[in-house]
Amino acid sequence: MTAKFNFRQSLALLFFLSLNITLFAQSADYTISGKVIDNDLEVPLEYATVSITDVNDPSKVTGGVTDIDGNFAIEVAKGTYNIEVEFISYESKIFKNRTVNSDLNLGTIALGVSSASLDEVVVRAETTQVDVRLDKKIYNIGKDLTTAGGTVSDALNNVPSVSVDVEGGISLRGNENVRILINGKPSAMAGFGSTDVLSQLPADAIERVEVITSPSARYDAEGTAGILNIILRKDKTLGFNGSLTLTGGDPANAGASANINYRTEKFNLFNTTGYRYRESPGNGYNETEYFEEREIPLLEDINYDRNIEDRDMDRENKGFNTNLGLEYYINDQSSITGSIFYRNGDDEDLTTNINDYFLNGEERLGTTRTELETEEDESYQFAVNYINKFNDEGHQLTADFQYDIDNEEQAAFINELVDNNNTGRDEINVPREETNTLEEQREYLLQADYVLPLGENSQFEAGYRGNFENTVTDYELRQENDNGVLAINENQTNIFDYTENVQALYTQYGSKFGDFSFLLGLRLENTNLKGNIDSELTEAELREEFGFQINTDFDNNYLGLFPTVNIIYELGEQENITLGYNRRINRPRGWFINPFPSRNSRTNIFQGNPNLQPAFSNAFDLGYLKRWEKLTLTSSVYFQRETDAFQRVQDNITISGPNNTEVEVIRTLPINLGTNDRIGAEFGLLYNPADWLRLNGSFNFFQFNIDGEYEGQSYSQENNSWFGRFSSKVSLPLGIEWQTNAFYMGPSDEIQGQRDGMLSIDLALSKDIFNDNATISANVSDLLNSRKRQGTTTTDMFTQYSEFQWRQRQINVSLIYRFNQQKNQQRRENRDMNDDDMEGDF
Repeated sequence: MTAKFNFRQSLALLFFLSLNITLFAQSADYTISGKVIDNDLEVPLEYATVSITDVNDPSKVTGGVTDIDGNFAIEVAKGTYNIEVEFISYESKIFKNRTVNSDLNLGTIALGVSSASLDEVVVRAETTQVDVRLDKKIYNIGKDLTTAGGTVSDALNNVPSVSVDVEGGISLRGNENVRILINGKPSAMAGFGSTDVLSQLPADAIERVEVITSPSARYDAEGTAGILNIILRKDKTLGFNGSLTLTGGDPANAGASANINYRTEKFNLFNTTGYRYRESPGNGYNETEYFEEREIPLLEDINYDRNIEDRDMDRENKGFNTNLGLEYYINDQSSITGSIFYRNGDDEDLTTNINDYFLNGEERLGTTRTELETEEDESYQFAVNYINKFNDEGHQLTADFQYDIDNEEQAAFINELVDNNNTGRDEINVPREETNTLEEQREYLLQADYVLPLGENSQFEAGYRGNFENTVTDYELRQENDNGVLAINENQTNIFDYTENVQALYTQYGSKFGDFSFLLGLRLENTNLKGNIDSELTEAELREEFGFQINTDFDNNYLGLFPTVNIIYELGEQENITLGYNRRINRPRGWFINPFPSRNSRTNIFQGNPNLQPAFSNAFDLGYLKRWEKLTLTSSVYFQRETDAFQRVQDNITISGPNNTEVEVIRTLPINLGTNDRIGAEFGLLYNPADWLRLNGSFNFFQFNIDGEYEGQSYSQENNSWFGRFSSKVSLPLGIEWQTNAFYMGPSDEIQGQRDGMLSIDLALSKDIFNDNATISANVSDLLNSRKRQGTTTTDMFTQYSEFQWRQRQINVSLIYRFNQQKNQQRRENRDMNDDDMEGDF
């Protein structure tokens, strides 16, 4: 904390110095000059403070700051002076009792990074750097070898508190309702809330990940688990620099990405462009036993009581993305930034599903079902940011405008052939199906934030955010009729027009007195959810078809207050305690509301629920951090109560098939289910026992206590689960680095069954070449090929065992080449991070 307040004092000192410069200038005869640079990077330090104190009269103080090249020149009178050179987060240098009777050139002054931090405790390690603040933990993505050539999703899976499941779903402390932001805002880069896009962006595009478990009032109240804010790289070094990354792997994985930056005194031009081709084979297995006989879907009078589905998935993903931006420095205090983001995806997935139907232990029918699904997706994002810094003490105003467009077209072609026929029928024909989905999304974002420091230790902030989003989904299902013609299923075909508008005003105040710092905030947020269902069916027919009341034209408004409290108490320079409270909302969105089912298979569907109400949560978080010379401990305990919590239940329903037939399927349906109390604890250790060995581990235990019922059936339960991760990095001879990451998700009881534990191990090797201008690395993801979701579901009508593996073991080789760029830029990036952060440092 000393560094922070020394810096603020230096700003106050500059103001005082300006009042004294006139006095010195009246008798100035000589010049004290020099140049200030970073000791390790050997780059100039702009705005370093130089203060000059008269030894014989300490009340006489003058000074100045360095220019963009790190140079300074200060006029003084003849005399003897103490000269001090300071820069935020760096160790100061003092030149005592320097006699000036002629011009004095101090030469090049190299400053090293201070071991003290701003107002937070910083843990430095090559794989991950932890920056602990009042409302968040910041993980700077360092030289993580296991994600070289990987994606943003791969990088997130190595962040403590975060886990990414086998389908790419992201959860925070075991809670899937986490809000994903890019550079502090909802973004087309994050797929309008979907996590699919994160598996297409390269991991090396990330500068840092902010894990915000107790979000301040400045953030959107969405996400009961909290927020993951992904900050992308934007270099601020003068001149032209960048990097090129090439990746190849097995199963087929090829990619190339380039990150370039050109900065002058007036503008900063930056671009990140990447292309990826990936084949991702996966597999699934379902074995379902029914307590009563039932008809095979779409085949009347053929009964069964057991079904085995063995599924193989061959996915081919091609994607291109580019982000081009220009920051123009209007003057020393203000700048405007414009950027354009474009993403194109072209995917083709072939799923082969072998179905075997049994009755009383004997096979009745065997079929092979193939589903070819194609998807073309285009996203655009246009963004403008304006910032005006009224002074160097944090008084500033920012304004943002962002417009996102996403157009997506999906088509599926489903065909099923009979392999084994023991039914006694001469010929069995399973009707073909085709689906076509067109989805158009538009989103506008307007945001303004004002920050006003109040004295040295306090800060006031206020702002507005408006998010306006519209999604139109046009879904068509065609099924083969008795004449062999693909005819539209009018009961399932529909257009769903969905609008979500969220507007918010917020204010917050932070201050520090002694060892206490606090940040208090209040957010007023209005949510307007509107939906219109265009279908051949009336509301009464929809109710009969889907089994619950459906409003085909709804308009819901929710107004809420969301207070936040964050407190930190410094027990010592390397030790602190934090306490946070926040209220959050989980809004029902998109596919969770659309009542028309998605067809995962003939026997399993997912159906949205337009009657979902928002869930609200109140959460408390108590954290402790302690750092020793080679060991750092981070820990916290937390509690959250969520009302009207979302849960997914499975039941057995009948839906309309072709030719006016009825088909029995297992439906997964999201519902509001009472309360969900979550309590947990997490611990993290970073241990660097030697220069050649770095160890990093974390453990997260959580308990869910769900209380509620649906349609007269109780789903109350208590569920314990945990996950842990371990990482080691070893420096071998010849400059080779070896890293091992292990992750284990403990077993869990679900509301209708249980999920088994899951283990995943990653290995990587790397070496710097070409005078450290390039790095070559090889890694294997999921070494044991064990990253599979396995579990059992039991209801009144069936019991089902399932396995699912989204992606098999992956081996990658990656080459990163840097030009006009130091290998270790982390220290400068850390300094820039504090300039970019708008939260305040309380």
